Amino acid sequence: MLRFIFLIFLLLPVCQLKAKAASDSLQAGAAKYDITPRSFPVSMTGSFQDRKAQSAHDPLHARALVLKSGDTSIAFVVCDICLISREIFDAAKQQASLKTGIPTSNMLTSATHTHTAPTSVPLAQCHPSSEYVQFLTEGIAQSIINAHARLEPAQIAWGVAQEPAEVNNRRWYVKEGEILPNPFGKMTDKVRMNPPRGSDILIKPAGPIDPAISFLSVQTDEGRPLALLANYSLHYVGGIPPNQLSADYFGEFARQIKKRLGGDETFVGIMSNGTSGDINNYNFREPRPRAAAFERVIAVASVIADKTYDAVKDLKYRSDAEIVLQERTLDLGIRKPDQGELEYAKKLLAAAKDPDRLTTNEVYARETVNIDKGPGTVNIKLQALRIGELGIVAIPCEVFAEIGLEIKQKSPLKPTFVIALANGYNGYLPTPEQHVLQGYETWRSSWSYLEVDASTKINQQIFQMLNQISD
Repeated sequence: MLRFIFLIFLLLPVCQLKAKAASDSLQAGAAKYDITPRSFPVSMTGSFQDRKAQSAHDPLHARALVLKSGDTSIAFVVCDICLISREIFDAAKQQASLKTGIPTSNMLTSATHTHTAPTSVPLAQCHPSSEYVQFLTEGIAQSIINAHARLEPAQIAWGVAQEPAEVNNRRWYVKEGEILPNPFGKMTDKVRMNPPRGSDILIKPAGPIDPAISFLSVQTDEGRPLALLANYSLHYVGGIPPNQLSADYFGEFARQIKKRLGGDETFVGIMSNGTSGDINNYNFREPRPRAAAFERVIAVASVIADKTYDAVKDLKYRSDAEIVLQERTLDLGIRKPDQGELEYAKKLLAAAKDPDRLTTNEVYARETVNIDKGPGTVNIKLQALRIGELGIVAIPCEVFAEIGLEIKQKSPLKPTFVIALANGYNGYLPTPEQHVLQGYETWRSSWSYLEVDASTKINQQIFQMLNQISD
């Protein structure tokens, strides 16, 4: 008996070590929740005028991935919506946190920026349904709850592929005389967004592209594909009928990567939007022939899925990745109109023929008046996280590509990628140099209002966070 008791005490530390190792090993769960409206017609965001969708070509989803390592759990959610406010995301996080115990600060939520999704935030002349906003909020929360409920032992790997042919900078220097007046009645722009494709007026793009397809691949410990979170800096593809909802190439990628990896019905493919504020799918130098509806969506998703699969299939997976996340808020200034701009805007609005259906210039005039009356600062939310040696950054803006490239270059974590339109929506994020060039993405409005130095201040915070979590 004494020998037996001695043997138990001898083996106890070994058993405890094994138990601790098991608890520290990675767990993962994934789920998607259908956020397609239950009734039509619905308002769509993505245009100065409101458009009404009469049906959905393909389903919209909130796609969630939950990872747990030791005592730390994090949740990713990517929604097939153009943009989502911080208020909606925060409410969804609170609901999910109550059910899962995951801290709201450990939830990274984002929108894909498809331009064929229901309106969730008032913007331009598009107005959301309160019923849909509630439905969306609950759907985001439920996707996290469902993914958390599916946690199981897992292993992960990550990597980067390259696809430069599907991304193009949409801001161009053009020949003299080819700059159009801006909505404020001025001819001060130095670049032009989306100039005529194949035209001899083109000189050169005003910024770079980011061709990287970054991804995090997740399997069960038995090797069954569980989820893949990808990131690509492409605004959206389009080519979709104006009266149909669609998840655009983001949803199509999810379907195609599932096929390539041989995922079953529980597999969740996820494509997040990177730093695509000045990037689109048009080839300006060598324009492509006009495509049929959804043709480009399918073609782009196929190329990206192929490149991702080629990079994924030879990876080695691990189940011991430490997870560290940091969240901060930052107060930024709001660009205000001067007296001359305000008077010009008021004159335009006074002469508007139909206040319920304003022209583009009248929309900007109303934006000018509203911003003048509004607050002088805004609080934004930033996140940086580390999974093993992988870095992920979350910014609540339509971030210009050169900002993302700087983050990737200077980050101590390799690789690092940026999920944009994350945890809220604070409009375009150009660099100070791009503000000097002006153009559409800088025109003051509720989709472009942050101070000129906003990107510099954001990156200062991001680099501090990345350095701290990499120690």
